[in-house]
Amino acid sequence: MIAASDIFSISNNKQFEKIALKVFRFQYDNNSVYREFCQFLNVEKQQVKSLQQIPFLPIQFFKSHEVLSSTEKIQETFTSSGTTGMSTSRHFVTDITLYEESYRKGFAQFYGNIENYAVLALLPSYLEREGSSLIYMVNDLIQLSNHPESGFYLNNYDDLIQKLLQLDEAGENIILIGVTYALLDLIEKQQFHLKNTIIMETGGMKGKRKEMIREELHDLLCKGFGVNAIHSEYGMTELLSQAYSLGNGIFECPNWMQVLIRDTEDALSYVENGKTGGINVIDLANINSCSFIATQDLGKKQPNNSFEVLGRFDNSDIRGCNLMVL
Repeated sequence: MIAASDIFSISNNKQFEKIALKVFRFQYDNNSVYREFCQFLNVEKQQVKSLQQIPFLPIQFFKSHEVLSSTEKIQETFTSSGTTGMSTSRHFVTDITLYEESYRKGFAQFYGNIENYAVLALLPSYLEREGSSLIYMVNDLIQLSNHPESGFYLNNYDDLIQKLLQLDEAGENIILIGVTYALLDLIEKQQFHLKNTIIMETGGMKGKRKEMIREELHDLLCKGFGVNAIHSEYGMTELLSQAYSLGNGIFECPNWMQVLIRDTEDALSYVENGKTGGINVIDLANINSCSFIATQDLGKKQPNNSFEVLGRFDNSDIRGCNLMVL
């Protein structure tokens, strides 16, 4: 068994690969869905000697299978949002402390002590349903901030505007984390000139507005909030870790998470840095489910392990992944 302390103490690439290979062998032995998938690809455990040889489970499996590497009791079930009639992903979490340690340490790696911030959350569509891993994380960060003004603002834009202006003017450090469409709604009601506030978008129009490219979106948000950069959080139901962008859409991972970019024509091979392909995520905090996920996002990787998210595959573009769904 791999200890949480091994995962969260990773400090370099060599260490990351060593632990990742150990996690792969553990999940091959203990996760029947993942093992069957590997065998479907004719990949045996002893053949895998590097990160590039590890099979990545298509993310759709979380909609159709119980992806578990543990026999412990399920403590939380996180579910994805979906329109009526769509199947949703289910991530069964047998040790919620792994998730808590992952997002707490991940946040601290990029932003420092949470107690230095007031956390204002504008996440209406997530609050309207149960099972959101994002709400679980943000609610905990709100509590940990110990700031009397930290909290959720559902659709009460007037209160939020007043609070934001008041705290920013007072010189408080603020993180306003919001779903994209709600942040756009906010700046249509009020234009800001914020000096002490980080604006963090979590993505998602949720069918409320037309989709737009990141440059256009961030330009609108920068002007509306009067800030120089828009931060972003890259996470999903199927992961227990998040990557963060401090601006310009360039994401960095915490030390126990990495991405590889697969070829869109051949899901088992990888493209060079700077080339566009499908995003494969290694999230070692997913020790009790599956740490090797082939997402439906398109992106490109930079030489320093940072990456960009460029959009999503449509169903006709998934090709290699579709062929591998059991």
